[in-house]
Amino acid sequence: MTKTSTPSPTDLAKLVLKGDRAALARAITLVESKKPEHREQAQKMLRLLLPHTGKTIRLGITGVPGVGKSTTIDALGTYLTGKGHRVAVLAVDPSSVRTGGSILGDKTRMPRLSADEAAFIRPSPSTGTLGGVAARTRETMLLCEAAGYDIVIVETVGAGQSEVAVAEMTDSFLVLMLPGAGDELQGIKKGVLELANVIAVNKADGDNIMRAKAAATSLTAALHITAGHEAPPVLTYSALTGDKVSSVWDAITLHRKQLEKSGALADKRRAQQIKWMWTLLEERFRGRLRSDPKIKAKLPALEKAVADGKLPADLAAQEIADILGL
Repeated sequence: MTKTSTPSPTDLAKLVLKGDRAALARAITLVESKKPEHREQAQKMLRLLLPHTGKTIRLGITGVPGVGKSTTIDALGTYLTGKGHRVAVLAVDPSSVRTGGSILGDKTRMPRLSADEAAFIRPSPSTGTLGGVAARTRETMLLCEAAGYDIVIVETVGAGQSEVAVAEMTDSFLVLMLPGAGDELQGIKKGVLELANVIAVNKADGDNIMRAKAAATSLTAALHITAGHEAPPVLTYSALTGDKVSSVWDAITLHRKQLEKSGALADKRRAQQIKWMWTLLEERFRGRLRSDPKIKAKLPALEKAVADGKLPADLAAQEIADILGL
């Protein structure tokens, strides 16, 4: 496949199944496109690839800014490829407000994994979708699975509802914490830790080792009060040195095995598929709202009337719904 060629959805699917990295990148670009003709091609390709997906370990990772998410993924991913795994990383960047492009450049913060032939990193702009999760992250995940990557890691932007969105599309959710930053109770207050299946306190190295252990102890005690026997395990590790990164992975795989044994993994995957369907349906409704000529003609006046306090928001919404026949 040359850069100037335009492979059919069938040909592109075949190349993805062969593990062709260039084809995978091109397939992801296709599913991320907003052009109607590209969406149609992407759906044809995905239907062909869907039977070859679903066996991958899907891991979501989040944490406050500065906790070392990318450094952790670099260390964890390198550890996993060293064990013979193929790892795909979907790093969802915050979008530039002015350009809509990715502004963090995750590849530069994952130097070892970026150079690893057994790894594939795809930074994606969030493009204004709920919680900063890229609009096509689920589809990209399926493409990576079809291409032979047996572990897919989704890194959130660590803001707003992104954690919830990623937790709803992965099997296990890893929350990273900082030692001695007062995040133990703050995390519980935000509800982020309620989503966690594994919690890991990073930067447990040098003078921080005791502080990290103290933070882990505080977190464990607090979680047992709020969650009891269902509280997730709390570990310490160092992404910088790689110390105990293997223990973090052991905790993740243990959670995965528990899900499989109880049948909860299959139930979770089914629920995620239904959630995905509704998300796509809502997206289509939003697309129709933006493209309908009658709505586009009437919307500025409605928005002004609502902003000026001359029209209740619910009545304005009803007028729009009436145009759509809802």
